[in-house]
Amino acid sequence: MDIRTLLNGPLKIRHLVLVLAIADHGTIVSAARHLYITQPAVSRGLREVEDALGAPLFERGARGVRPTPFAEVFISHARAVVGHLQQATQHIAELADASAGSVTIGTYVAGGNLLLPKAIARLKQQRPHVSVHVHEATPDRLTNGLVAGEIDIVVGRLTPHPDVPELQQAALYHEPFEVVARHDHPVFERGETALNQLRNYPWVMPVAQTALRGELESAFARERLELPEQQVDCSSTMTLRAIVAETDFLALQPRTIGTADPLLRIVGARIKGISQTVGVTTLQDRLPSPAVVLMLRCFEQVAVEIRKTLSAS
Repeated sequence: MDIRTLLNGPLKIRHLVLVLAIADHGTIVSAARHLYITQPAVSRGLREVEDALGAPLFERGARGVRPTPFAEVFISHARAVVGHLQQATQHIAELADASAGSVTIGTYVAGGNLLLPKAIARLKQQRPHVSVHVHEATPDRLTNGLVAGEIDIVVGRLTPHPDVPELQQAALYHEPFEVVARHDHPVFERGETALNQLRNYPWVMPVAQTALRGELESAFARERLELPEQQVDCSSTMTLRAIVAETDFLALQPRTIGTADPLLRIVGARIKGISQTVGVTTLQDRLPSPAVVLMLRCFEQVAVEIRKTLSAS
């Protein structure tokens, strides 16, 4: 497709946005509501895209629409195009006001819990007028947000994403996970540190289908132990902290969090094979804005301090 075809072709930016809205919201009605346009306008726009591509993008059903294999390919490219346009708009606004700018950061539980607040504080010391937006979600949603241009940086535990080759990951530090409990937990009086003893207490568990959950389940399986009978699955850092600090529940936390939190105490039962590499994830082909460059530099500076703390512990 040459440049003249692109200029005069039937596909417009609004078509890309429309298809992404349908894919994200699952129904024509929800997409129309999200875009503040009528349902017939969405249906008409979808027909225009499908006619231009010569392929159906969605299968209609009683409960909404489902992307076809053609849509899966089209959607990934549409996200990249819309993401680049959003980034371009942001960069132009930042160049117009060099002292301002914005950066959107995605994070998740057991990620950069200590790294993130310290890096943001450092950024605000240098550029107080930069707007910082933090979104917490599951790794797959954060990756989608990164590709779509809704997120500039994802910070936390690095995990491979072979299905998204455009991701660029930079490791900042490596740390083990520790079992934590409240300061006056019975486990400290009894000196219990073996996993077969700790499983008798209630546990706050990582949510299913996360790397940490899989590693913890493998640790129990290696010792031929069942998972704790009493458990709560939790993806909220604040909720986990409150449960552990006020009850007899145990939980896994990165060592930096276990040592820094005044309400928690490390049990001292090192579980083999459970650790994390914390770092940042960006897109290879996306030019970062000045605010994003500074944010990345702050992450690197704080990581140096964390590495020193970990090596001393």
